[in-house]
Amino acid sequence: MNSIELHVEGMSCSSCVKHVNAALQPLAGVGEVTVDLAHGRVKVTGDVQSNTLISALTEAGYPASLLAADIDERVRKTSGCGGSSCCCH
Repeated sequence: MNSIELHVEGMSCSSCVKHVNAALQPLAGVGEVTVDLAHGRVKVTGDVQSNTLISALTEAGYPASLLAADIDERVRKTSGCGGSSCCCH
């Protein structure tokens, strides 16, 4: 199961949290949705692509983007980055 963390714009109240959950929960592959209203973040676990989540949130009126840490982790997983001979070390 994958975990994707997103920065979500425009969330300001508990009603926004409900709307974000309603936009994400029905998507195929979504397991759990955790909304952090105070920090404007959403964590989704399951088997779903980040672009699917971002599109659903944008359509619901909450523009979203991957958190920088999540982008870095995805690059390492797909590029082989992180080994002892990696340029990042």
